[in-house]
Amino acid sequence: MEHEALQEKIRSFPPSPGVYLMKDAAGRVIYVGKALSLRSRVGQYFQPSADLGPRKEQMLAEVADLEFLPAESEVDALLTEARLIKDVHPRYNVRLTDDKTFPYLEVTTGEQFPGVYFTRTPAARGTKLYGPFTSAAGLRTAVGELQRIFRFRTCRLDIREDDPGRRYFRPCILYSIHRCTAPCAGHIDRPAYRKAVTRLMRFIEGSRAEVVRELAAEMKDLAGNLRFEEAGRVRDQLRAIEALGRRGRLDENLQPEVFAPTFDPAEGLAALAAHLRSPRPIRSIEGVDVANLGPREAVGAIVTFLDGRPFKPGYRRFRIRSVRGQDDVAMIREVVLRRLRRLADELSVMPDLVLVDGGPGQLRAAAAAVAEARLRQGEPAGAPPLVASLAKREEGVYVLGLAEKQPLRLARTDPGLKVLQAVRDEAHRFAQHYHHLLRRKALFGEKTARALRRPRRSRKDAGGAG
Repeated sequence: MEHEALQEKIRSFPPSPGVYLMKDAAGRVIYVGKALSLRSRVGQYFQPSADLGPRKEQMLAEVADLEFLPAESEVDALLTEARLIKDVHPRYNVRLTDDKTFPYLEVTTGEQFPGVYFTRTPAARGTKLYGPFTSAAGLRTAVGELQRIFRFRTCRLDIREDDPGRRYFRPCILYSIHRCTAPCAGHIDRPAYRKAVTRLMRFIEGSRAEVVRELAAEMKDLAGNLRFEEAGRVRDQLRAIEALGRRGRLDENLQPEVFAPTFDPAEGLAALAAHLRSPRPIRSIEGVDVANLGPREAVGAIVTFLDGRPFKPGYRRFRIRSVRGQDDVAMIREVVLRRLRRLADELSVMPDLVLVDGGPGQLRAAAAAVAEARLRQGEPAGAPPLVASLAKREEGVYVLGLAEKQPLRLARTDPGLKVLQAVRDEAHRFAQHYHHLLRRKALFGEKTARALRRPRRSRKDAGGAG
């Protein structure tokens, strides 16, 4: 087909998720891609103003026909794309444009409690691989969405069914937010966990409808036997599958815009653990900042980053209670202490790293709060959180027990520093936002402050009223 005919065909494509196939004159598939909106994405290739680069320009010169396969969600489209690339080997999908190796989804089936991982370097044996995937960000999003449904582990712990210490182990935050069934702590037995992982693999392989039918039958059977709590968990799985098609591009609890598109948080966390000499991987970071302009409306804020991404349900705001005047160091201590005391009272998992904005003074204040919170716990399980502070301008990293007087100096391009900067900047934004809300209330009153936060309607929206 000529490009005009292709453009006419594209107009018949649906504005919904799916996979598109580009074919040459011999009918061979030369490229496979996924899209949230098939019509919009494929149409972009043939816009006169499109800047595609020499490789894609060459590919488009060979395109003679287009086909598409609809999908129920962007996650389904991503999985279908990977299966087609593996089966068809399209010529223009052979290597990524940034010269990196392709990402894969790896399931460690050789373990008693298989883990599910994003990887570019798969193990030689003992695993089930899915991919290759063309989008690392899309794969990470898909893992998060699938983890809502099947609640598999993504940690690297060595978990064995006959380990008596499992029942004393405190699971990570993923258990608390219903993303993992915590085999590490013995909250699920081996057959039940492997059943969930098997369903995950069948779902990835395209047996979505079959998995849904099985879950629906299981829910009905559990309810009929008056096992309502278990039936409720299966119902939640079914709802999560249904929600895949409504969720759009990303998990509503994440804010990926915090990072530049080319930044890989996993790489940053690995670098950070090495810089801080952490005895364990760093997965959960809590960033702390305070805001005040004078003696009134002093506030503090906590932001939570999980696996390098902001996790909104972990955000907390505080009005400063015990500090008078502009004493940022004392305010930092109060905020950290109140936060960790609450976590201890709720028997919640402590973060791997507490990061505060500032220098040695703020570092010591946060460290004192961590020590006092752990003393309140009696004999807390697990290692204490790492404590660090990040100074502005020079971006020096002060670390308790490692660099308390002279900071670590990391390169501005260091991925570990980028993680710290993202956490620090998000904590600052969140603290300032809360501070501004309180000042508006103080100046204008509650109703006026709410009105100021609402977006102003246009004349058209307001029916043309003046």
